[in-house]
Formats: sequence, structure tokens, C-alpha cells
Amino acid sequence: MSISLSLPLADGGTEAYALVGSPTPRPSATPSFNRIAYAAAHVVSDPRRDARPWEAPAIDWECTMAFRHHLWSLGFRIAEAMDTSQRGMGLDWAGAQELIRRSLAEARTVPGADLACGAGTDHLNPADARSLDDVIRAYEEQVGFVEKQGGRAIMMASRALARIARSPDDYRKVYGRILGQAKDKVVLHWLGDMFDPQLRGYWGSQNFEPALDTVISIIEENRAKVEGIKISLLDNAYEVALRDRLPEGVLCFTGDDFNYAELIEGDGVKYSHALLGIFDAVAPQASQALASLAAGDVGTFRAVIEPTVPLSRKIFEAPTQYYKAGVVFLAWLNGHQDHFTMPAGMQSARGVVHYADVFRLADKANVLDKPELAAARMKSLMTVLGVS
Repeated sequence: MSISLSLPLADGGTEAYALVGSPTPRPSATPSFNRIAYAAAHVVSDPRRDARPWEAPAIDWECTMAFRHHLWSLGFRIAEAMDTSQRGMGLDWAGAQELIRRSLAEARTVPGADLACGAGTDHLNPADARSLDDVIRAYEEQVGFVEKQGGRAIMMASRALARIARSPDDYRKVYGRILGQAKDKVVLHWLGDMFDPQLRGYWGSQNFEPALDTVISIIEENRAKVEGIKISLLDNAYEVALRDRLPEGVLCFTGDDFNYAELIEGDGVKYSHALLGIFDAVAPQASQALASLAAGDVGTFRAVIEPTVPLSRKIFEAPTQYYKAGVVFLAWLNGHQDHFTMPAGMQSARGVVHYADVFRLADKANVLDKPELAAARMKSLMTVLGVS
């Protein structure tokens, strides 16, 4: 049965759009990959209790945990309480603590489930940081909390450190102190300012090469405590340059939501593992692709994952920090939650034409799991947003 609906165009008109995609089949058992693949997972709002979404967003914990089971069943590790869950953009440290507690407890009920948790300094207002010791104490609090709950840390970039640091040595001091105290190996996170403008000049330079030198020096000085580093600069050449300089045994995790397919496949010598926000939205497709790659079927890997790249580039287009809206939009279309609301009302960060483009690209990439449901929900959204 053909499914069609009216969608807006950039010129202010509309078009009749007929769906063309086919739902991706689910694996009969949890698949195995030959790449480590973390999906950075979103949180689900509870609009029935969300009286103050900007100040104290209510979370639907049952639905949030159910989505993590969805990701685990497809073979993914979870990167918990990261920017995909709106850390610093709706989810505060108190909410992140609850999320980390619940997710770690939930993981213990699932054989083989794995996750690592974001630890940063977002409970410290950058304007209140007076010294590097303030930043160190903030990191210590969050890393210590994760470890107390039995978790492993992903050391997130710090707005406070970006504001107060005056040289690469300041980054070496802070990261050296935290890594030296860590109980387990830590994943570092190089997040570009396209994701968070307050991180401009991170690692002590606005230029890539000096910043790369600083990162490599920090990793080499703390090699025993670094599992790997996620790089999110949306430039595959930067990632390859980092990957080529990493010490033996330190992993590169792609956070490049524009070029992940080629970076994960690799160049025949080296490849990237993955820690991606887009895997939240395209989990069944990424799972099938990664399982095919592990089986040596590169053709199927490419055929399945490459159509998701234009979708990801649309979701992560500038202003990139608002990509979270597209991720949750697809979770709603696919029936993982029964509403399209977000902490801090972030669903309003994108416009109707953007959502229409995401819908079309998701369909063409076979990302719409339940086409009739997705079309019905899209029609209702169009009505609310004034598209008849």
C-alpha cells in the first residue's frame, strides 16, 4: 500500500511525498561487531509532568531505560549522559546523576550490556571558575560519582576549562590530575565548537595542529589511563591525523557524524571505532552494517550505512548543537516514545522544513521502522506547525 503525505518545501510551497523505504529487519540474536560501537543515547521527556521544561525538565525514566534496552539488543555499547542527552542544554548534573545511576543499574540486568558515562564540569558555572583547581574539583566530583556507581568515565570537554585556561600546560595539568586519579581507563572527548561554541580554543589553540600536539602529549603522558579518544570535529582529515599519531593500544572513536561510514571502514591499515549520536537515530541500520563488516561483507556494510550519512548530515547541520532535536524526532516517528517534546523545549530549535527534510532522508535510508505510524505522526506535526 502506497503511503503519501504533504510536506513543505524551502520555497514556502508543499509537495506530495510518497514513501519509498523498507523497514530494516531486526537481528534474531544480539550481533557481534569487530568495531567498538557506542551509541550516545537521548533521554525521554515526560510532558505530563513537565511543568517547567526549561528549569526542571521531567524525565520519563521507564521510556528512557526502554530505549537503552533497544540499543543493547542491537549490539551497541551506550555512551550515557553525553551531549546527546542534553547535558548542559536541558539536563543538569542532578538529572545526569539520576540517569547514570539508573542506567548502570539497568545494565547489570542485561547479559553483556556495557556503557560508559559522561563526566564533566557542567555543575560549575564557567563564570564562577576562578582557578584550575576549581575545574579539577568539578571533574573530581563527577568522575568520582561515576566510579562510585561502578561505572567507567568518558571525560567530557569543560566549558569552565575553556574559559579559564591560558595555555596548553593548563590542559595538561587538569587532565593529568584527573587521569592520574582514575580507577579505570578513561575515554577522552574532543568536542568541536560547532557542537558547543563555548569550547572554542579547546586544548589551548584555535588551530588544529597545535591542539593536536597538546592532545597527543596528554595521552602519551597518561597512556596507562586512556582507553581512547573521541574526536568530533566533523572533518575526516582531522580524525585521520589524530588516528595516525595515537600511541599503540589507544583507540580512536569517531564522533564525526558527517563522515563516519568511511572512518569506521578504514583505509585498509587503520580504522576508527565509534561513539556517535547518530547511532541513537539509525541504530538498526548501523547494527546491520557493523555486523556485515564483522562478517567481511563490506558491500553490505556500505549499502546499508552509506544512505544514513546524508540523513546524519542534515540532522547535524549548523547550528550543529541542535542536532538533538532530529534524534528525538526520529525516536518519536519510530514509536520509541509517544510524543515529540524534549527537555528545555529543544524540539523548537529546528523548523518545519528541516523536519520535512529529515523525514524524506530517513525514509530513503530505510530508517522509518513503522512507515504508517511515521506518516501519521508526521501529518499531525505538520498540522500543528501550520502545514495543511
